Amino acid sequence: MASASDAPSSQCYDIKSADLPLVALLLKTPQVDAVDAALARQLAESPGFFDHDPLVIDVSALDEDLSVDHFNLSGLLDILRQHGLVPLAIKGANSALLSAAQALGLVDASDARVRRSMPVAEAPAATPVVSVAAASAPLGAMVIDKPLRSGQQVYAKGRDLVVMAMVNPGAEVIADGSIHIYSSLRGKAIAGARGNAQAMIFAQSMEPELISIAGVYRTSENPLPVEVSGLPAQVCLQSGPDGDKLLISPLKP
Repeated sequence: MASASDAPSSQCYDIKSADLPLVALLLKTPQVDAVDAALARQLAESPGFFDHDPLVIDVSALDEDLSVDHFNLSGLLDILRQHGLVPLAIKGANSALLSAAQALGLVDASDARVRRSMPVAEAPAATPVVSVAAASAPLGAMVIDKPLRSGQQVYAKGRDLVVMAMVNPGAEVIADGSIHIYSSLRGKAIAGARGNAQAMIFAQSMEPELISIAGVYRTSENPLPVEVSGLPAQVCLQSGPDGDKLLISPLKP
């Protein structure tokens, strides 16, 4: 009688190529304590932003001669897992660091392409120490059909967000894609949350406390122009010689 071990592999499994949406962490410092603090600030502002997301650690922006003695990679992996990330690979590492990473279970992702990124710890007076970027497979839009009250937060991970009712002051809507609000936007709207610079924000009545696309934001401290304030409007990201800025324009009937 043939044993199970004699069965041909074709009867036991198939090997296929697969696409996996990944988050890339673009490190700007080898100081893991600073990374920990930056991630903690980000998650304090947006709880649940990471939910066991598979991760590529990109060290391309660091010193190419970075020594394993000056970069606590093992400690960084622990920190990332504590913040809801699952590190799988490393990009841009020199040979010594790559060997150390592989010994810790990471794979070489030198050929991985990383999309436009956004600062994790966004503060006007602070220099961000890490950035995140992602390339997610498109999903159908998340639809919310009830008003959002102060203190409520909705996050459309990897997709657009459609809100059919009012977003009240103190409420927050977040999407990796675009945000469509078929009522008043009086709270916070954060589109392109993981670096999608093509994302947009639409509202039937634009009265936000804060709007943001791919990390570029504007608060109510900077009043909207009269031609869009309280009126149907759209927001997109515009690149220029002085950097990216938000362009807010009326919605044409």
